[in-house]
Amino acid sequence: MRMKRLGRSARCNPSIVALLLALLAATSASAQSYADEYRVKAAFLFHFAQLVDWPADSLSAVDNSLVLCTLGADSFQGALESTVEGKTAGTRIIRIRHLKQPEEAQGCQILFLGKAQGSRIPLLLANLRSAPILTVGETPGFLGAGGMICFRVENNKVRFDINLDAAESARLKIGSRLLFLAQIVLGGQRK
Repeated sequence: MRMKRLGRSARCNPSIVALLLALLAATSASAQSYADEYRVKAAFLFHFAQLVDWPADSLSAVDNSLVLCTLGADSFQGALESTVEGKTAGTRIIRIRHLKQPEEAQGCQILFLGKAQGSRIPLLLANLRSAPILTVGETPGFLGAGGMICFRVENNKVRFDINLDAAESARLKIGSRLLFLAQIVLGGQRK
C-alpha cells in the first residue's frame, strides 16, 4: 500500500496521526466486513431458492417468478438486487421486494427477517406458520420461534442452521444438498 508523506503539522503530533489512521482502518474494516457479510448472505439466499421446492399451488402461474422479500430496513443495502434479482431458480425468475408491513408477505416465497425485526420475530413467524414461505433470519432464537433457516457468523464466516420441522409444516421440501451444508438441522431426518 502506498502512503503519502505527512505534512509538517502531522509530523508534529504523531499520536494524533496514529489514532486517526487506526480509526480509519477500523471503520473501513467493519464497513467492508458488513458489506461482505450481506453479499455472502445474498448469495446463500440465491442458493436456497435453487435448493428448496415449494408446493405447486404456492407459486404464481401468471408471471413465472419466485419472490424474495425483506421486511423493514434493507440490511443488504442493494446486495440482493445486484446478486440475485433476475437470476433463475429452476424455471422461475427471482424478483426482490422490500416490504413495509408484514401483511404484504403473502405474495413471497422467501422472507428474510433481519436483526431490526428482533422482538417482533416470534409474532411474525406465528402469523406465517404453515404458509409456504421460506423464512430466513439472523437472530438468536429464530429457529426456536419457528423460523426455517437462520444465518450466524462464526469465525468471520457466514454459516446457517435449518429447522426442518418448520419447513415441512409449511409444505416446503429442503433439498438434501442444502441439509448437508447446514451446520445444525433441527427436527426431521437428514436425507
